[in-house]
Amino acid sequence: MRPLLVRLHRWFGLGTAAFLFLAGLTGAVIAWDHELDAWLNPSFYQARTAGTPLPPVTLAERLEAADPRLQVTYLPLSIEPGSTLLVRVLPRIDPATQAPYALDFNEVSLDPVTGAVQGRRLWGKPSLARLNLIPAIYQFHYTLFLPSRAGIDMSVWTMGVVGIVWLLDGLVAIVLAFPNLKSWRKSLAFRVKRGGYALTFDLHRSGGVWLWGLLMIVALTSISMNLATPVVRPVVSLFSKLTPDPFRTASPGPLLAADEETGARERIVAAAPEAGRRENLAAPPGGLFYVPSLGIYAVGYFAAGNSHGDAGLGNPWLVMDARSGKLLGAQVPGRGTAGDVFMQLQFPLHSGRIAGLAGRIAVSIIGVFVAVLSVTGFLIWLKKARARRKPARQAAVVAAARERVVN
Repeated sequence: MRPLLVRLHRWFGLGTAAFLFLAGLTGAVIAWDHELDAWLNPSFYQARTAGTPLPPVTLAERLEAADPRLQVTYLPLSIEPGSTLLVRVLPRIDPATQAPYALDFNEVSLDPVTGAVQGRRLWGKPSLARLNLIPAIYQFHYTLFLPSRAGIDMSVWTMGVVGIVWLLDGLVAIVLAFPNLKSWRKSLAFRVKRGGYALTFDLHRSGGVWLWGLLMIVALTSISMNLATPVVRPVVSLFSKLTPDPFRTASPGPLLAADEETGARERIVAAAPEAGRRENLAAPPGGLFYVPSLGIYAVGYFAAGNSHGDAGLGNPWLVMDARSGKLLGAQVPGRGTAGDVFMQLQFPLHSGRIAGLAGRIAVSIIGVFVAVLSVTGFLIWLKKARARRKPARQAAVVAAARERVVN
């Protein structure tokens, strides 16, 4: 049995090493994406004008009036003092061509006092430019910039399958690390003084044992983050009923005209505080997300600057019909069935934000160590592969020498 597990561990590890190396390093960086992005791009995040900010809805209306090609799809509803208002946008449909306008940006930084545009960027664009660097790393972490083929999102399926293999490999690895009761101490020790291959081996085996639980959590949540709809939700539903997700159950309808969108946004924003009180939400409305193709708005409830959900299970969201304002669904952390709560846990666990600052530090350490495991695993395989080839080469040399003697 053990020889089979050794082979599985070898091939599982080699098959996922490059992916995990890249995912680990980028994951360690994006645990601090907002802070790093703001540090690199102060002009994008810091408002130029001192004074009383205009209402976010007014700023959105002014932006859309100045550039009718775009529509605001994510709007913060509160502004941190001294900060810009960062909004997400999508192109409108060009009536002349019936195709979306060509925009080379999807995020806009607005001066909250004057409404002036301080910067634009295409969030997630593959680029090493300072303005695009952190979003590009974030996008690369879970997509590798892989394309879609025949309607299949190759990035989602690739990283999802890597997560499945990684989870299976972790189960195999923990069995191999403890072959018997007598050797358990070796699986927890690091031969630092010996260095070289011995230390490389211990970093791979013992390091993996010490952090095994956290590694398995990251592996499992990576599957959930990528394959929630096709794999994880169907499996979870076998054990616990799942509340229908309004983002997945809403049917596409006719698009709202520009003036209808403006009126709908104002109605939803005005109704949001009372809707939150009915759901017993303590935080104020903090963000507005619009899905034009579905005709729905989602209102997030959080204080200014806490859009990431920096602790616990994240922020609550209420989903409403854009035309009627009817509540279509609620995603409130901690509420729902056991399956609902399990699904709510996935991103907070994967990002470490469930434990606040300490969790994010832990995720950064885990990310770096995933890269270390990938490198040390490859080095161990390389050394053993060379060792396996050496007897074969020696046998070939002996056979050649015998042939020369005979001839």
